[in-house]
Amino acid sequence: MTSRDDITGYHPRTCYFPDMLSPGTTAQADPPAPVVRLPRRRGIEFTLIVVAVLLSVYGYCDVGLARTGSVPPGAAGYGAGLGVLALLAHVAVRLRAPYADPLLLPIAVLLNGLGLVLIYRLDLETPADRAAPTQLVWSTLGVGLFIAVVVVLRDHRVLQRYAYVSVVTALVLLVLPIFFPSVNGARIWIRIAGFSIQPGEFAKVLLAVFFAGYLAANRNALAYTGRRVWKLQLPTGRVLGPILAIWLLSVGVLVLERDLGTSLLFFGLFVILLYVATGRTGWIAVGLLLAVCGALAVGWLEPHVHSRVEDWLHPFASIEAGQGPNQLAQSLFAFAAGGFLGTGLGLGHSVLIGFAVKSDFILATAGEELGLAGLSAIFLLYGLLVERGYRAGLALRDPFGRLLAVGLASIVALQVFVIAGGVTGLIPLTGMAMPFLAQGGSSVVTNWIIVALLIRVSDSARGQYEDTQAEDTQHEGKPYDAEVAP
Repeated sequence: MTSRDDITGYHPRTCYFPDMLSPGTTAQADPPAPVVRLPRRRGIEFTLIVVAVLLSVYGYCDVGLARTGSVPPGAAGYGAGLGVLALLAHVAVRLRAPYADPLLLPIAVLLNGLGLVLIYRLDLETPADRAAPTQLVWSTLGVGLFIAVVVVLRDHRVLQRYAYVSVVTALVLLVLPIFFPSVNGARIWIRIAGFSIQPGEFAKVLLAVFFAGYLAANRNALAYTGRRVWKLQLPTGRVLGPILAIWLLSVGVLVLERDLGTSLLFFGLFVILLYVATGRTGWIAVGLLLAVCGALAVGWLEPHVHSRVEDWLHPFASIEAGQGPNQLAQSLFAFAAGGFLGTGLGLGHSVLIGFAVKSDFILATAGEELGLAGLSAIFLLYGLLVERGYRAGLALRDPFGRLLAVGLASIVALQVFVIAGGVTGLIPLTGMAMPFLAQGGSSVVTNWIIVALLIRVSDSARGQYEDTQAEDTQHEGKPYDAEVAP
């Protein structure tokens, strides 16, 4: 059969007609288009880091001026320490992840710096229990692990090989606190010789790696096999069974430890990644239904959780009974006292909340002293951090990287929702640490690792665009015969 190209002599790949060439000349391919180099934007990142450090130092000085009328003597050391840590992290990103999102690291520096300021401000009210120096040490360790992840982990897809190793390690970390004494009604800490660590903080990252790896490998079976029940396509038990068993085991351990906040986080992470992997909205409805049923059952049967539900339903009951305000009531008073612009750093009374003011209720201090405006700015920072994580994941071509980035960003989003909802009375209070802000060494270290992984993923997402463009340019403008020749 004779094709149109044989008749006209037109080659669609090269866009030239051989008959129109003069005798003795050969066809020349068009020169390839130059590869468009993506801006690396490391200068923008450095500028934003400088702004983040300056804002943190300004807050530190503002606390001293409000309390004593003079700049704190340690302001220069605080600024230098935070600046050196941020600079080292920036250098690691510049050298090893040049295409990474320029907003992730500055947001982490600003939130961590603000957390140190708030903890230092509360330390002035509790001179016998100073937490800011310890938190700075943990922040240094977190930045060190951030640098290690960025430098050592050159490709995030390597983590998919260790999906099952990650889940075994996570389960071991979740079980260990059962053998140690409870703290404030929950068994989530390991305390040895004055040193304490919360293994569940590290387990959430490992479970995110496992969920992403398993769902990426079985996403087609989860989405297109199984039995249809009403409008929901249920996958086969052989495919869904292992991941469902792992999730139930991890949540069951956390229920035994009375760590309902982390249980809710794991459940939300499981449902979100299952939805992203399958693209079926029915899993969201099923997840919400199961969450409500589980919350009702645990809240009714477990005394520790039941008391928190009662405090949530009746936050001022202790005042009416003549026993004074409880922690939640004091938190609500702090938010109300802050108004729109706040009382100013160092001028609030959130310390009346009690022992958890530096950890679970750190947001109440921010709400009172920075007001609604400052609190909204903090939530916008968290929202931007989560959005950039989602953006990096959705830009990737490999399913594992996409699920990993969405899972890590969702961990931050779920933590912020659970903690903010608890201290404002939106949902029952659960004991968790606000990312970067609250006192807690395990939490701040884990959050720095999350940011490092998101930076690695975002670098791959933007770097793959340039690689794809280079591949397309290699084939552009070649004659048809030359392109198909072996």
